[in-house]
Amino acid sequence: MISKQDVDHVALLARLELTEEEKELYTQQLNKILNAAKALQEVDTDNIPPTAHVLPIQNVFREDRVGKSIDPEKALAIAPEREESFFKVPKIV
Repeated sequence: MISKQDVDHVALLARLELTEEEKELYTQQLNKILNAAKALQEVDTDNIPPTAHVLPIQNVFREDRVGKSIDPEKALAIAPEREESFFKVPKIV
């Protein structure tokens, strides 16, 4: 259970200036959040397998296949700058 003094202490640590109404409001809101978390802890999950997603997801990658590609000289012909057979771009650090 969060007390008003706890909210006051956290506000002091965070360098927040709260009114008495805000302290009361945040105390109530934080206690509601903690009660919701407590309710979740009471749910029996012993026979539930752990999951990363709520829905079954499968890999959607396509098969790797060699295909037609653009001629390198055609691609470099539209480059603003090039160096030999490469696009020349600004250095990014």
